[in-house]
Amino acid sequence: MYKKECFVFDGEKPVKAVVRNYEEKDFPALISVQRESFPPPFPPDLLWSEDQLRSHVQNYPDGAVCVEIKGELVGSITSLLINFDLKNPQHSWEEVTGSGFISTHQPQGKTLYIVDVCIKPAFRRLDLGKLLMQAMYERVVHDNLDRVLGGGRMPGYHRHADDFSPQQYIDQVIAGKLRDPVITFLLRCGRMPMCLLPNYLKDEESHHYALLMEWQNPFN
Repeated sequence: MYKKECFVFDGEKPVKAVVRNYEEKDFPALISVQRESFPPPFPPDLLWSEDQLRSHVQNYPDGAVCVEIKGELVGSITSLLINFDLKNPQHSWEEVTGSGFISTHQPQGKTLYIVDVCIKPAFRRLDLGKLLMQAMYERVVHDNLDRVLGGGRMPGYHRHADDFSPQQYIDQVIAGKLRDPVITFLLRCGRMPMCLLPNYLKDEESHHYALLMEWQNPFN
């Protein structure tokens, strides 16, 4: 099991955070985090159910991680292991995650695939998303895996779709001329762009696109 304590900062004030694996007793809090993190127009049918969360902790408990501040569960990240074909990178979120149940988990897989990461809006100033992503990097190094991989939503794209193609929008974000809430966050976490994934997820804000992004194990 994974657990660590560290300090994050609210402005100049240190605040203790606890990062650990989530378990069944956490399910109501995890669902609450999802509802706050992904308000409409995000499709409500994509929010976690208890059955999905139960499948996460049964199939790959090492990849089911949450963060607490002062005893309150305020964020989570979920992943699975797969053998990913880098020569054929196109896929959808539903295909790779088993529609969110991670029934597609491959215990001998060398790629740790991020299924979801979410932080309650009131706590995002604490950079807890980076803390959760760091836990995934630590898992990759500890288990001698090859990489972290995942499709990043592009929720800022709908504001610029009349002016830019999806690739042009991503180029603008990478150049620092535009900021995307998810892609910019992932860049700050050290993730590297690979390719666009059309029809990745039912996601009107992203026009159903995602950007496949990778973090490679620096010791492999």
